[in-house]
Amino acid sequence: MRRNEKEITDAALIGEILESNRICHVAFVDGDKPYIIPMNYGYRNKTIFLHSATEGKKIDIIGRNGNVCLEVSDSIEIKTSESACGFGTEFRSVICKGVIEKITDRHEKTEGLRAIMRQHTGRDSWDIPAAAVDRTAVYKIRTVEVTGKISG
Repeated sequence: MRRNEKEITDAALIGEILESNRICHVAFVDGDKPYIIPMNYGYRNKTIFLHSATEGKKIDIIGRNGNVCLEVSDSIEIKTSESACGFGTEFRSVICKGVIEKITDRHEKTEGLRAIMRQHTGRDSWDIPAAAVDRTAVYKIRTVEVTGKISG
């Protein structure tokens, strides 16, 4: 990171940012082009869970290349100024680079879906029907590198 004073080195703060947000942006590698989309996610026990339909463009891309980069940001506030160069942005962000893996075990898929539901509701006790689990693709990201940045 170019500006070391903005780097978040506290793993607990990085975890808090990942736990307190609901939407991430995931960049996939589609040949020689990036493909980025916003997704709901769940974060539990240092694991990021994503869910999806079982077919579509991102599923095809994942089948060819499982490398991903995920971004989460919050506390965004634009600081205005009378001069163009005086503008700035306050924020916190986390970037995770890693490999996305499809979960095939029904129990693990259910736990991944519960993590996503908890992320959005704060509640753990969700009954997820087996039929819903079976028709949903659930993925986890095995992180290779995690960085955090705070500005402002």
